This record gives sequence, structure tokens and C-alpha cells, in this order.
Amino acid sequence: MGMQKVKFSSQASPEVLSALREIARGEGRHFQAVLQEAMEEYIANRSQETPRAEVMAHFRASVERNRLLGELLAR
Repeated sequence: MGMQKVKFSSQASPEVLSALREIARGEGRHFQAVLQEAMEEYIANRSQETPRAEVMAHFRASVERNRLLGELLAR
């Protein structure tokens, strides 16, 4: 048995709706399936208490690249 759906009404910018429709069309999927996936990913990203691994990797690389500058500023 499928997941129960609840109909709702909202608004979004034409650009966002157009982009979602284009993604759905390009993947051969229904618009509501792409919207559902987008909302689920948004919730998952917002509920994370720590930054994503790729964000932390970029941060560490930046700190290492700028280590000398950081030491100079600390003086």
C-alpha cells in the first residue's frame, strides 16, 4: 500500500517552479514526486546538527591554505 498523501496549497517563484518542472520532465517523473523529494532533502539537511562532511573538508582545506595568515593575524 502506498504512502498517504495530503493535498496542500502554497506559492513559489516562477523560476523555482519552472526549475522543478524541468527536472521532473528531464527525469520522466511526476512533478509532485520531485517536490516530495526536494522537501524530504530539505528537512534532512535542516535537521543535521553538524555541518556536512564536504563542508567541513572545504573548511579544513581553507584553514590549512591560510595557516600562515592566521598565525600573522593572531600576533
